[in-house]
Formats: sequence, C-alpha cells, structure tokens
Amino acid sequence: MMETSLLVITDTRTKDTDESGRALKGLLERHDYVVRDYDIVPDDEKLIVKMLKSYCHSRNLRLILTCGGTGCGPRDVTPEATLKVLEKIVPGIAEHIRSSGMEKTRNAALSRGVAGITGNCLIINLPGSVKGAVESLEAVLDIIGHCFKMMAGEGH
Repeated sequence: MMETSLLVITDTRTKDTDESGRALKGLLERHDYVVRDYDIVPDDEKLIVKMLKSYCHSRNLRLILTCGGTGCGPRDVTPEATLKVLEKIVPGIAEHIRSSGMEKTRNAALSRGVAGITGNCLIINLPGSVKGAVESLEAVLDIIGHCFKMMAGEGH
C-alpha cells in the first residue's frame, strides 16, 4: 500500500463540509493507497509551501495531492506555491489532466494545475470541485505507478 497526503486548499470549506477531499480519499483507498494526511488550508501561498515542504521532508511519502486553488481567481495560488517546492516539473501529468477534462468541459482548459517531483515525492495539483478532482485523479491514476518506478531508477 502506498502512503499519500491530501492537501485541500480552500477559503470556504472545512473538513465537515469538504466533499472533494472525501471523494479523493475514497478513490485513493479503493486503489490501495493509504491517506496518511488529510489537511485543509486557506488559499495562502506561504502556508501551502510550508505544508508541501512538511509533507515532502518530514514524512516518507511518495505522493502528495493538492485539491483546489488551481483556477484563475485572485486567490488561486496553488500552482505558484507548488512550483516553489518542485525540483522537477512533469508537465505531461498536468497536460493529460487538462486534456481529459476538456473532453467533458472546455472550462478544464482554465485549470492551471502543475505536477512534479521533489526528492522521492510526486506532487499533483487537482481542481477543487468534486467532479473535477475525481475525474482528474482518475485520468492519471494508472500512470502514477510507472512514474514511481522511473523515479526509483527502474527505467522506462
């Protein structure tokens, strides 16, 4: 079982009202992931950076998912915060998420989420809506394992 952390970025929801995080947690658990951390923070770039660094460096995690803050609004800063933490960008993951989403709604093109690697950890930004978050994770869930193998030097 793979351990992961889930960071929901929102100014409006709490754990009691957050449906997106709960939906992602359920999807991950159905695919044999253990959600070690499930936290909610406001749309604050410095706080997001602090949480991502904490997840990456103080825990032995392979996957961190963020949910929310990827749109075009003035408080949507998750991609900028994530880029401050990443050592390597993996643009194909975010591109695939957007491409898959655009098959359902053209508005998926407005998602600015990023993905990449820090140390041994893969970080992926997901949209904040329940549907967008779940569909985005489903679009890339099957390639995450291969990414881990490549990160471990096991080749392509």
